[in-house]
Amino acid sequence: MRHFASAIHQLRETAKTNKKISILAEYFATANERDKIWALALLTGRRPKRPVKTSLLRLWAAEIAEIPNWLFEESYHITGDLAECMALLMPFDGESVSENLHHIMEELKELTQLSDELKSEYVKKYWQKMNRKERFVFNKLLTGGFRIGISQSLTLRSLEKATGIKRESLAHRITGNWEPHNTTFEDLIFSKDSNDDLSKPYPFYLAYPIENPATDLAEFNQWTAEFKWDGIRGQLIYRDKKLFVWSRGEELVTDQFPEFEKLIDRLPVSCVLDGEILPFKDGKTGTFNELQKRLGRKKVSKKMIEEYPVLFKAYDIFEYKQEDFRQEKLTKRRDVLHKIVESTDLKEVLQFSESLDIQTSDDFEILRNRARYEGAEGIMIKHKDSRYEQGRKRGNWWKFKAKPFSLDMILTYAMRGHGRRANLFTDYTFALLDKEGMPVTVAKAYSGLSDLEFKEVNSFIRKNAIDKFGPVRQVKAELVFEIAFENIRKSGRHKSGYALRFPRIARWRRDKPAVEADTLEALKQIHKKYFS
Repeated sequence: MRHFASAIHQLRETAKTNKKISILAEYFATANERDKIWALALLTGRRPKRPVKTSLLRLWAAEIAEIPNWLFEESYHITGDLAECMALLMPFDGESVSENLHHIMEELKELTQLSDELKSEYVKKYWQKMNRKERFVFNKLLTGGFRIGISQSLTLRSLEKATGIKRESLAHRITGNWEPHNTTFEDLIFSKDSNDDLSKPYPFYLAYPIENPATDLAEFNQWTAEFKWDGIRGQLIYRDKKLFVWSRGEELVTDQFPEFEKLIDRLPVSCVLDGEILPFKDGKTGTFNELQKRLGRKKVSKKMIEEYPVLFKAYDIFEYKQEDFRQEKLTKRRDVLHKIVESTDLKEVLQFSESLDIQTSDDFEILRNRARYEGAEGIMIKHKDSRYEQGRKRGNWWKFKAKPFSLDMILTYAMRGHGRRANLFTDYTFALLDKEGMPVTVAKAYSGLSDLEFKEVNSFIRKNAIDKFGPVRQVKAELVFEIAFENIRKSGRHKSGYALRFPRIARWRRDKPAVEADTLEALKQIHKKYFS
Protein backbone atom coordinates (compact mmCIF):
# COMPACT_ATOMS: atom_id res chain seq x y z
CA MET A 1 0.00 0.00 0.00
CA ARG A 2 2.92 2.31 0.81
CA HIS A 3 4.33 1.90 -2.71
CA PHE A 4 0.98 2.48 -4.45
CA ALA A 5 0.10 5.50 -2.30
CA SER A 6 3.50 7.05 -3.01
CA ALA A 7 2.94 6.64 -6.77
CA ILE A 8 -0.52 8.21 -6.57
CA HIS A 9 0.87 11.13 -4.55
CA GLN A 10 3.56 11.75 -7.17
CA LEU A 11 0.98 11.63 -9.95
CA ARG A 12 -1.10 14.27 -8.17
CA GLU A 13 1.95 16.49 -7.72
CA THR A 14 2.68 16.93 -11.44
CA ALA A 15 0.75 18.14 -14.47
CA LYS A 16 3.37 16.91 -16.95
CA THR A 17 2.18 13.94 -18.99
CA ASN A 18 5.63 12.45 -19.55
CA LYS A 19 6.36 12.66 -15.84
CA LYS A 20 3.11 10.84 -15.04
CA ILE A 21 3.97 8.14 -17.55
CA SER A 22 7.40 7.66 -15.95
CA ILE A 23 5.90 7.43 -12.45
CA LEU A 24 3.35 4.80 -13.46
CA ALA A 25 5.87 2.90 -15.58
CA GLU A 26 8.23 2.71 -12.61
CA TYR A 27 5.40 1.39 -10.44
CA PHE A 28 4.40 -1.32 -12.92
CA ALA A 29 8.04 -2.33 -13.30
CA THR A 30 8.79 -2.67 -9.57
CA ALA A 31 5.56 -3.43 -7.65
CA ASN A 32 4.74 -6.99 -6.61
CA GLU A 33 2.64 -9.03 -9.03
CA ARG A 34 -0.61 -9.09 -7.04
CA ASP A 35 -0.47 -5.35 -6.38
CA LYS A 36 0.13 -4.59 -10.07
CA ILE A 37 -2.99 -6.40 -11.24
CA TRP A 38 -5.10 -4.54 -8.67
CA ALA A 39 -3.53 -1.20 -9.61
CA LEU A 40 -4.29 -1.88 -13.27
CA ALA A 41 -7.85 -2.81 -12.39
CA LEU A 42 -8.36 0.42 -10.43
CA LEU A 43 -6.86 2.59 -13.18
CA THR A 44 -9.07 0.99 -15.85
CA GLY A 45 -12.36 1.27 -13.96
CA ARG A 46 -12.56 -2.23 -12.48
CA ARG A 47 -13.01 -1.12 -8.90
CA PRO A 48 -15.09 -3.17 -6.44
CA LYS A 49 -18.48 -2.17 -5.15
CA ARG A 50 -18.40 0.61 -2.53
CA PRO A 51 -18.12 -1.22 0.83
CA VAL A 52 -19.39 1.58 3.10
CA LYS A 53 -22.05 4.27 2.65
CA THR A 54 -20.47 7.70 2.23
CA SER A 55 -22.96 9.13 4.73
CA LEU A 56 -21.41 6.89 7.41
CA LEU A 57 -17.88 7.79 6.35
CA ARG A 58 -18.68 11.48 6.73
CA LEU A 59 -20.03 10.94 10.26
CA TRP A 60 -17.02 8.84 11.30
CA ALA A 61 -14.57 11.35 9.80
CA ALA A 62 -16.20 14.27 11.65
CA GLU A 63 -16.06 12.24 14.86
CA ILE A 64 -12.35 11.43 14.42
CA ALA A 65 -11.59 15.06 13.49
CA GLU A 66 -13.61 16.22 16.54
CA ILE A 67 -15.59 18.77 14.58
CA PRO A 68 -19.37 19.26 14.16
CA ASN A 69 -21.02 17.74 11.11
CA TRP A 70 -21.88 21.13 9.62
CA LEU A 71 -18.21 22.16 9.67
CA PHE A 72 -17.24 18.89 8.00
CA GLU A 73 -19.83 19.48 5.26
CA GLU A 74 -18.56 23.03 4.68
CA SER A 75 -14.99 21.72 4.49
CA TYR A 76 -16.07 18.97 2.10
CA HIS A 77 -17.62 21.52 -0.24
CA ILE A 78 -14.51 23.69 -0.24
CA THR A 79 -12.27 20.68 -0.87
CA GLY A 80 -14.59 19.24 -3.50
CA ASP A 81 -13.35 15.69 -2.92
CA LEU A 82 -14.63 13.54 -0.06
CA ALA A 83 -11.54 11.32 0.10
CA GLU A 84 -9.20 14.30 0.28
CA CYS A 85 -11.37 16.14 2.78
CA MET A 86 -11.39 13.18 5.18
CA ALA A 87 -7.64 12.71 4.82
CA LEU A 88 -6.88 16.37 5.52
CA LEU A 89 -9.16 16.68 8.55
CA MET A 90 -7.60 13.82 10.49
CA PRO A 91 -5.70 15.50 13.36
CA PHE A 92 -2.86 12.94 13.31
CA ASP A 93 -0.52 11.31 10.83
CA GLY A 94 0.17 7.60 11.27
CA GLU A 95 3.52 6.08 10.50
CA SER A 96 2.49 3.76 7.65
CA VAL A 97 0.93 0.35 7.05
CA SER A 98 2.72 -2.87 6.17
CA GLU A 99 -0.24 -4.38 4.29
CA ASN A 100 0.01 -4.57 0.51
CA LEU A 101 -2.56 -3.06 -1.84
CA HIS A 102 -3.97 -6.45 -2.82
CA HIS A 103 -4.42 -7.40 0.85
CA ILE A 104 -6.47 -4.28 1.56
CA MET A 105 -8.52 -4.68 -1.64
CA GLU A 106 -9.44 -8.24 -0.66
CA GLU A 107 -10.44 -7.04 2.81
CA LEU A 108 -12.63 -4.31 1.34
CA LYS A 109 -14.51 -6.91 -0.70
CA GLU A 110 -15.31 -8.80 2.49
CA LEU A 111 -16.21 -5.59 4.33
CA THR A 112 -19.54 -5.32 2.47
CA GLN A 113 -20.84 -8.31 4.48
CA LEU A 114 -20.11 -6.83 7.92
CA SER A 115 -22.31 -4.76 10.24
CA ASP A 116 -21.92 -0.97 10.38
CA GLU A 117 -20.27 -1.30 13.80
CA LEU A 118 -17.60 -3.67 12.49
CA LYS A 119 -17.11 -1.51 9.40
CA SER A 120 -16.53 1.49 11.66
CA GLU A 121 -13.87 -0.39 13.67
CA TYR A 122 -12.10 -1.51 10.49
CA VAL A 123 -12.06 1.93 8.84
CA LYS A 124 -10.98 3.80 11.96
CA LYS A 125 -8.19 1.28 12.57
CA TYR A 126 -6.64 2.04 9.19
CA TRP A 127 -7.23 5.78 9.48
CA GLN A 128 -5.15 5.77 12.66
CA LYS A 129 -2.35 3.60 11.23
CA MET A 130 -1.93 5.29 7.84
CA ASN A 131 -0.02 8.41 6.88
CA ARG A 132 -1.83 11.10 4.89
CA LYS A 133 -0.79 9.79 1.46
CA GLU A 134 -2.02 6.29 2.26
CA ARG A 135 -5.15 7.60 3.95
CA PHE A 136 -6.12 9.58 0.83
CA VAL A 137 -5.82 6.47 -1.39
CA PHE A 138 -7.61 4.33 1.20
CA ASN A 139 -10.45 6.86 1.26
CA LYS A 140 -10.64 6.80 -2.53
CA LEU A 141 -11.06 3.04 -2.37
CA LEU A 142 -13.72 3.34 0.33
CA THR A 143 -15.80 5.89 -1.58
CA GLY A 144 -15.80 3.74 -4.72
CA GLY A 145 -14.83 6.56 -7.05
CA PHE A 146 -11.18 6.02 -7.91
CA ARG A 147 -10.80 9.05 -10.18
CA ILE A 148 -7.32 10.60 -10.02
CA GLY A 149 -7.04 12.18 -13.47
CA ILE A 150 -5.31 9.21 -15.14
CA SER A 151 -6.90 8.19 -18.44
CA GLN A 152 -6.79 4.71 -19.93
CA SER A 153 -4.62 6.12 -22.72
CA LEU A 154 -2.03 7.35 -20.22
CA THR A 155 -2.14 4.02 -18.38
CA LEU A 156 -1.47 2.20 -21.66
CA ARG A 157 1.47 4.47 -22.46
CA SER A 158 2.88 3.75 -19.01
CA LEU A 159 2.48 0.00 -19.48
CA GLU A 160 4.14 0.27 -22.88
CA LYS A 161 7.15 1.95 -21.31
CA ALA A 162 7.30 -0.59 -18.47
CA THR A 163 6.85 -3.73 -20.56
CA GLY A 164 8.06 -2.86 -24.07
CA ILE A 165 4.74 -4.10 -25.51
CA LYS A 166 3.00 -1.77 -27.98
CA ARG A 167 0.01 0.05 -26.49
CA GLU A 168 -2.30 -1.19 -29.27
CA SER A 169 -1.60 -4.76 -28.19
CA LEU A 170 -1.92 -3.85 -24.52
CA ALA A 171 -5.28 -2.19 -25.16
CA HIS A 172 -6.57 -5.43 -26.63
CA ARG A 173 -5.19 -7.49 -23.74
CA ILE A 174 -6.78 -5.43 -20.96
CA THR A 175 -10.27 -5.48 -22.50
CA GLY A 176 -12.81 -8.15 -21.65
CA ASN A 177 -14.31 -9.39 -18.41
CA TRP A 178 -11.16 -10.12 -16.41
CA GLU A 179 -11.03 -9.37 -12.69
CA PRO A 180 -7.97 -9.09 -10.38
CA HIS A 181 -8.98 -12.20 -8.45
CA ASN A 182 -9.18 -14.47 -11.53
CA THR A 183 -6.00 -13.55 -13.41
CA THR A 184 -2.43 -12.41 -12.85
CA PHE A 185 -0.52 -9.46 -14.25
CA GLU A 186 1.85 -11.86 -16.00
CA ASP A 187 -0.94 -13.82 -17.70
CA LEU A 188 -2.92 -10.72 -18.67
CA ILE A 189 -0.08 -8.62 -20.06
CA PHE A 190 2.60 -11.01 -21.27
CA SER A 191 0.56 -13.85 -22.75
CA LYS A 192 0.72 -13.33 -26.51
CA ASP A 193 -2.71 -12.98 -28.10
CA SER A 194 -3.17 -13.92 -31.74
CA ASN A 195 -5.54 -10.98 -32.16
CA ASP A 196 -2.91 -8.37 -31.23
CA ASP A 197 -1.74 -7.71 -34.78
CA LEU A 198 -5.17 -8.26 -36.33
CA SER A 199 -6.79 -5.60 -34.15
CA LYS A 200 -4.03 -2.99 -34.51
CA PRO A 201 -5.59 0.43 -35.38
CA TYR A 202 -4.14 3.43 -37.23
CA PRO A 203 -3.56 6.93 -35.79
CA PHE A 204 -6.47 9.28 -36.50
CA TYR A 205 -6.28 12.41 -38.64
CA LEU A 206 -8.08 15.29 -36.87
CA ALA A 207 -9.60 18.35 -38.52
CA TYR A 208 -8.55 21.85 -37.48
CA PRO A 209 -11.23 24.39 -36.45
CA ILE A 210 -12.00 27.09 -39.01
CA GLU A 211 -13.92 30.30 -38.34
CA ASN A 212 -14.28 31.81 -41.81
CA PRO A 213 -14.15 29.33 -44.72
CA ALA A 214 -14.87 32.09 -47.24
CA THR A 215 -11.51 33.79 -46.55
CA ASP A 216 -9.39 30.82 -45.42
CA LEU A 217 -10.20 28.56 -48.37
CA ALA A 218 -9.40 29.26 -52.02
CA GLU A 219 -10.89 27.71 -55.17
CA PHE A 220 -14.02 26.07 -53.81
CA ASN A 221 -13.96 23.37 -56.49
CA GLN A 222 -10.82 21.92 -54.86
CA TRP A 223 -12.71 21.12 -51.67
CA THR A 224 -15.38 18.68 -50.61
CA ALA A 225 -17.63 18.84 -47.57
CA GLU A 226 -19.65 16.47 -45.43
CA PHE A 227 -21.53 16.69 -42.17
CA LYS A 228 -19.56 16.54 -38.93
CA TRP A 229 -21.46 13.87 -37.05
CA ASP A 230 -22.04 14.08 -33.30
CA GLY A 231 -21.08 10.62 -32.09
CA ILE A 232 -17.94 8.66 -31.21
CA ARG A 233 -15.03 8.69 -33.65
CA GLY A 234 -14.10 5.10 -34.38
CA GLN A 235 -12.25 2.61 -36.54
CA LEU A 236 -13.93 -0.47 -37.92
CA ILE A 237 -11.21 -3.10 -38.44
CA TYR A 238 -11.85 -6.30 -40.40
CA ARG A 239 -8.93 -8.67 -40.84
CA ASP A 240 -8.81 -12.45 -41.22
CA LYS A 241 -12.60 -12.53 -40.83
CA LYS A 242 -12.38 -10.96 -37.37
CA LEU A 243 -14.00 -7.64 -36.52
CA PHE A 244 -12.69 -5.04 -34.06
CA VAL A 245 -13.99 -1.59 -33.14
CA TRP A 246 -11.70 1.09 -31.68
CA SER A 247 -12.62 4.49 -30.30
CA ARG A 248 -10.54 7.63 -30.72
CA GLY A 249 -9.63 7.32 -27.05
CA GLU A 250 -7.61 4.17 -27.88
CA GLU A 251 -10.21 1.89 -26.35
CA LEU A 252 -11.28 -1.39 -27.87
CA VAL A 253 -15.08 -1.18 -27.74
CA THR A 254 -16.06 -4.15 -29.91
CA ASP A 255 -18.17 -5.75 -27.16
CA GLN A 256 -20.19 -2.56 -26.65
CA PHE A 257 -21.53 -2.61 -30.23
CA PRO A 258 -22.45 -6.22 -31.12
CA GLU A 259 -24.66 -5.13 -34.05
CA PHE A 260 -21.51 -4.57 -36.12
CA GLU A 261 -20.98 -8.34 -36.13
CA LYS A 262 -23.46 -8.40 -39.03
CA LEU A 263 -20.63 -7.03 -41.19
CA ILE A 264 -18.55 -10.18 -40.80
CA ASP A 265 -18.28 -11.88 -44.21
CA ARG A 266 -19.85 -8.80 -45.81
CA LEU A 267 -16.73 -6.60 -45.80
CA PRO A 268 -13.66 -7.19 -48.00
CA VAL A 269 -10.71 -8.79 -46.20
CA SER A 270 -8.85 -6.82 -45.11
CA CYS A 271 -10.11 -3.29 -44.61
CA VAL A 272 -10.04 -0.60 -41.94
CA LEU A 273 -12.68 2.14 -42.03
CA ASP A 274 -12.70 5.56 -40.35
CA GLY A 275 -16.00 7.02 -39.24
CA GLU A 276 -18.46 7.87 -36.50
CA ILE A 277 -20.54 5.59 -34.28
CA LEU A 278 -24.02 7.12 -34.16
CA PRO A 279 -27.41 6.27 -32.67
CA PHE A 280 -29.74 5.35 -35.52
CA LYS A 281 -33.35 4.21 -35.29
CA ASP A 282 -36.29 4.18 -37.69
CA GLY A 283 -34.18 5.74 -40.43
CA LYS A 284 -33.21 8.75 -38.32
CA THR A 285 -29.95 9.78 -36.65
CA GLY A 286 -30.40 10.16 -32.91
CA THR A 287 -28.72 12.43 -30.38
CA PHE A 288 -25.48 11.98 -28.47
CA ASN A 289 -27.56 11.67 -25.28
CA GLU A 290 -29.11 8.49 -26.67
CA LEU A 291 -25.68 7.14 -27.59
CA GLN A 292 -24.46 7.70 -24.03
CA LYS A 293 -26.89 5.05 -22.82
CA ARG A 294 -24.83 2.50 -24.74
CA LEU A 295 -21.41 3.55 -23.47
CA GLY A 296 -19.28 2.00 -20.76
CA ARG A 297 -21.33 -1.17 -20.43
CA LYS A 298 -19.57 -4.50 -19.94
CA LYS A 299 -22.63 -6.28 -21.30
CA VAL A 300 -25.16 -4.82 -23.72
CA SER A 301 -28.62 -6.36 -23.38
CA LYS A 302 -30.88 -7.25 -26.29
CA LYS A 303 -33.38 -4.68 -25.01
CA MET A 304 -30.71 -1.94 -24.99
CA ILE A 305 -29.77 -2.78 -28.59
CA GLU A 306 -33.42 -2.62 -29.64
CA GLU A 307 -34.05 0.70 -27.87
CA TYR A 308 -30.78 2.42 -28.85
CA PRO A 309 -29.38 0.82 -32.01
CA VAL A 310 -26.25 2.28 -33.59
CA LEU A 311 -24.62 2.47 -37.01
CA PHE A 312 -21.16 3.25 -38.33
CA LYS A 313 -21.14 6.33 -40.57
CA ALA A 314 -17.99 5.82 -42.67
CA TYR A 315 -16.10 8.76 -44.17
CA ASP A 316 -12.61 7.46 -44.91
CA ILE A 317 -10.51 4.32 -45.30
CA PHE A 318 -7.10 3.41 -43.85
CA GLU A 319 -6.52 0.00 -45.34
CA TYR A 320 -7.92 -1.98 -48.28
CA LYS A 321 -7.03 -5.53 -49.29
CA GLN A 322 -4.07 -5.52 -46.88
CA GLU A 323 -2.65 -2.33 -48.41
CA ASP A 324 -2.08 0.93 -46.52
CA PHE A 325 -4.39 3.37 -48.33
CA ARG A 326 -3.48 6.55 -46.45
CA GLN A 327 -1.24 7.98 -49.17
CA GLU A 328 -3.95 7.78 -51.82
CA LYS A 329 -5.83 11.00 -52.63
CA LEU A 330 -9.06 11.65 -50.74
CA THR A 331 -11.15 11.30 -53.91
CA LYS A 332 -9.79 7.79 -54.57
CA ARG A 333 -10.17 6.75 -50.94
CA ARG A 334 -13.76 7.96 -50.91
CA ASP A 335 -14.61 6.15 -54.17
CA VAL A 336 -13.30 2.86 -52.79
CA LEU A 337 -15.06 3.45 -49.47
CA HIS A 338 -18.37 4.14 -51.19
CA LYS A 339 -18.16 0.86 -53.12
CA ILE A 340 -17.34 -1.08 -49.95
CA VAL A 341 -20.29 0.37 -48.05
CA GLU A 342 -22.73 -0.21 -50.92
CA SER A 343 -21.56 -3.80 -51.38
CA THR A 344 -22.44 -4.73 -47.80
CA ASP A 345 -26.07 -3.64 -48.30
CA LEU A 346 -26.52 -3.25 -44.54
CA LYS A 347 -27.66 0.35 -44.18
CA GLU A 348 -28.96 -0.27 -40.69
CA VAL A 349 -25.37 -0.68 -39.40
CA LEU A 350 -23.07 0.81 -42.08
CA GLN A 351 -23.59 3.96 -44.15
CA PHE A 352 -21.45 6.22 -46.31
CA SER A 353 -21.08 9.84 -45.19
CA GLU A 354 -22.25 11.62 -48.33
CA SER A 355 -20.31 14.50 -49.90
CA LEU A 356 -21.93 17.94 -49.93
CA ASP A 357 -21.65 20.37 -52.80
CA ILE A 358 -20.00 23.76 -52.09
CA GLN A 359 -19.60 26.36 -54.82
CA THR A 360 -19.76 29.69 -52.98
CA SER A 361 -19.21 31.12 -49.50
CA ASP A 362 -22.99 31.25 -49.04
CA ASP A 363 -23.10 27.46 -49.35
CA PHE A 364 -21.28 27.12 -46.03
CA GLU A 365 -23.94 29.01 -44.10
CA ILE A 366 -26.72 27.05 -45.78
CA LEU A 367 -25.06 23.74 -44.91
CA ARG A 368 -24.17 24.94 -41.43
CA ASN A 369 -27.85 25.63 -40.70
CA ARG A 370 -28.93 22.37 -42.32
CA ALA A 371 -26.56 20.38 -40.10
CA ARG A 372 -28.92 20.76 -37.15
CA TYR A 373 -31.75 19.06 -39.03
CA GLU A 374 -29.48 16.17 -39.97
CA GLY A 375 -28.40 15.48 -36.38
CA ALA A 376 -24.88 16.76 -37.08
CA GLU A 377 -22.82 19.30 -35.15
CA GLY A 378 -21.33 21.10 -38.13
CA ILE A 379 -19.45 20.68 -41.42
CA MET A 380 -16.18 18.92 -42.31
CA ILE A 381 -14.21 20.51 -45.17
CA LYS A 382 -11.46 18.47 -46.88
CA HIS A 383 -9.14 19.10 -49.81
CA LYS A 384 -9.84 16.63 -52.60
CA ASP A 385 -6.14 15.79 -53.04
CA SER A 386 -5.38 15.38 -49.34
CA ARG A 387 -3.63 12.31 -47.99
CA TYR A 388 -4.59 10.75 -44.67
CA GLU A 389 -2.20 12.29 -42.16
CA GLN A 390 -1.76 11.86 -38.42
CA GLY A 391 -2.88 14.10 -35.54
CA ARG A 392 -4.39 17.59 -35.77
CA LYS A 393 -2.81 19.63 -38.59
CA ARG A 394 -3.71 22.81 -40.41
CA GLY A 395 -4.21 22.93 -44.15
CA ASN A 396 -6.21 20.08 -45.64
CA TRP A 397 -8.93 19.11 -43.15
CA TRP A 398 -11.10 21.69 -41.41
CA LYS A 399 -14.19 21.62 -39.21
CA PHE A 400 -16.83 24.30 -39.21
CA LYS A 401 -19.20 23.96 -36.26
CA ALA A 402 -22.87 24.86 -36.38
CA LYS A 403 -23.84 27.94 -34.44
CA PRO A 404 -24.84 27.07 -30.87
CA PHE A 405 -28.35 27.65 -29.64
CA SER A 406 -28.74 30.33 -26.99
CA LEU A 407 -31.41 31.66 -24.65
CA ASP A 408 -31.42 34.40 -22.02
CA MET A 409 -31.76 32.84 -18.56
CA ILE A 410 -32.02 33.96 -14.95
CA LEU A 411 -29.45 33.11 -12.26
CA THR A 412 -31.32 31.34 -9.44
CA TYR A 413 -28.81 29.25 -7.43
CA ALA A 414 -25.06 29.26 -6.88
CA MET A 415 -22.31 27.16 -5.32
CA ARG A 416 -18.64 27.83 -4.68
CA GLY A 417 -16.18 26.81 -7.35
CA HIS A 418 -13.09 24.63 -7.02
CA GLY A 419 -9.36 25.21 -7.08
CA ARG A 420 -8.46 28.89 -7.34
CA ARG A 421 -12.19 29.76 -7.31
CA ALA A 422 -12.97 27.85 -4.13
CA ASN A 423 -13.80 31.07 -2.27
CA LEU A 424 -16.06 32.45 -5.01
CA PHE A 425 -19.57 31.45 -6.02
CA THR A 426 -18.94 30.46 -9.64
CA ASP A 427 -21.11 27.35 -10.22
CA TYR A 428 -24.50 28.61 -11.29
CA THR A 429 -27.98 27.26 -11.92
CA PHE A 430 -30.09 29.06 -14.53
CA ALA A 431 -33.82 29.20 -15.16
CA LEU A 432 -36.36 30.13 -17.82
CA LEU A 433 -39.79 31.61 -17.22
CA ASP A 434 -42.84 29.34 -17.20
CA LYS A 435 -46.35 30.34 -18.34
CA GLU A 436 -46.96 32.15 -15.03
CA GLY A 437 -43.72 34.07 -15.33
CA MET A 438 -42.00 32.03 -12.61
CA PRO A 439 -38.39 30.80 -13.05
CA VAL A 440 -37.90 27.05 -13.58
CA THR A 441 -34.40 25.57 -13.55
CA VAL A 442 -32.96 24.33 -16.83
CA ALA A 443 -29.16 24.26 -16.74
CA LYS A 444 -25.95 24.60 -14.75
CA ALA A 445 -22.90 26.45 -16.03
CA TYR A 446 -19.60 27.63 -14.59
CA SER A 447 -17.62 29.03 -17.51
CA GLY A 448 -17.77 31.99 -19.85
CA LEU A 449 -17.22 35.01 -17.58
CA SER A 450 -14.01 36.93 -16.95
CA ASP A 451 -12.38 36.90 -13.50
CA LEU A 452 -13.69 40.40 -12.88
CA GLU A 453 -17.25 39.42 -13.84
CA PHE A 454 -17.09 36.36 -11.57
CA LYS A 455 -16.11 38.63 -8.69
CA GLU A 456 -19.01 40.99 -9.47
CA VAL A 457 -21.52 38.14 -9.56
CA ASN A 458 -20.03 36.69 -6.37
CA SER A 459 -20.56 40.01 -4.62
CA PHE A 460 -24.19 40.06 -5.80
CA ILE A 461 -24.76 36.53 -4.52
CA ARG A 462 -23.37 37.28 -1.07
CA LYS A 463 -25.59 40.35 -0.74
CA ASN A 464 -28.72 38.82 -2.27
CA ALA A 465 -28.87 35.24 -1.04
CA ILE A 466 -32.39 34.49 0.14
CA ASP A 467 -32.02 30.86 1.25
CA LYS A 468 -29.42 28.21 1.97
CA PHE A 469 -29.44 24.49 1.18
CA GLY A 470 -26.15 23.10 2.47
CA PRO A 471 -23.48 24.58 0.16
CA VAL A 472 -26.12 25.95 -2.25
CA ARG A 473 -27.37 29.53 -2.10
CA GLN A 474 -30.65 30.61 -3.60
CA VAL A 475 -30.43 34.20 -4.86
CA LYS A 476 -32.87 36.87 -5.92
CA ALA A 477 -33.95 36.19 -9.50
CA GLU A 478 -32.53 39.41 -10.97
CA LEU A 479 -29.42 38.70 -13.08
CA VAL A 480 -29.84 37.57 -16.69
CA PHE A 481 -27.23 35.75 -18.78
CA GLU A 482 -27.19 34.47 -22.33
CA ILE A 483 -26.56 30.73 -22.13
CA ALA A 484 -25.22 28.93 -25.21
CA PHE A 485 -25.73 25.17 -25.66
CA GLU A 486 -25.48 22.41 -28.26
CA ASN A 487 -28.35 20.07 -27.56
CA ILE A 488 -31.54 19.55 -25.56
CA ARG A 489 -32.88 16.39 -24.02
CA LYS A 490 -35.75 15.57 -21.72
CA SER A 491 -34.60 15.06 -18.15
CA GLY A 492 -36.06 14.74 -14.68
CA ARG A 493 -33.02 16.40 -13.12
CA HIS A 494 -34.44 19.91 -13.57
CA LYS A 495 -37.91 21.20 -12.77
CA SER A 496 -38.32 22.22 -16.39
CA GLY A 497 -38.13 18.61 -17.54
CA TYR A 498 -35.21 19.41 -19.87
CA ALA A 499 -31.41 19.42 -19.73
CA LEU A 500 -28.87 21.08 -22.03
CA ARG A 501 -25.65 19.72 -23.49
CA PHE A 502 -22.49 21.82 -23.06
CA PRO A 503 -24.21 24.83 -21.48
CA ARG A 504 -21.89 27.82 -20.98
CA ILE A 505 -22.28 31.52 -20.33
CA ALA A 506 -22.06 33.48 -23.59
CA ARG A 507 -22.44 36.92 -21.98
CA TRP A 508 -23.93 38.82 -19.06
CA ARG A 509 -27.12 40.57 -20.18
CA ARG A 510 -26.81 43.65 -17.97
CA ASP A 511 -29.29 45.37 -20.28
CA LYS A 512 -32.09 42.92 -19.59
CA PRO A 513 -34.40 42.65 -16.54
CA ALA A 514 -35.49 39.21 -15.34
CA VAL A 515 -39.05 39.66 -16.63
CA GLU A 516 -37.64 39.80 -20.17
CA ALA A 517 -35.74 36.51 -19.94
CA ASP A 518 -36.66 33.78 -22.40
CA THR A 519 -39.42 31.31 -21.66
CA LEU A 520 -39.56 27.57 -21.19
CA GLU A 521 -41.88 27.48 -24.19
CA ALA A 522 -39.05 28.85 -26.36
CA LEU A 523 -36.83 25.95 -25.26
CA LYS A 524 -39.61 23.47 -26.01
CA GLN A 525 -39.95 24.86 -29.51
CA ILE A 526 -36.23 24.41 -30.19
CA HIS A 527 -36.44 20.84 -28.87
CA LYS A 528 -39.47 20.07 -31.04
CA LYS A 529 -37.89 21.57 -34.16
CA TYR A 530 -34.44 19.99 -33.93
CA PHE A 531 -34.41 17.08 -31.48
CA SER A 532 -37.80 15.36 -31.35
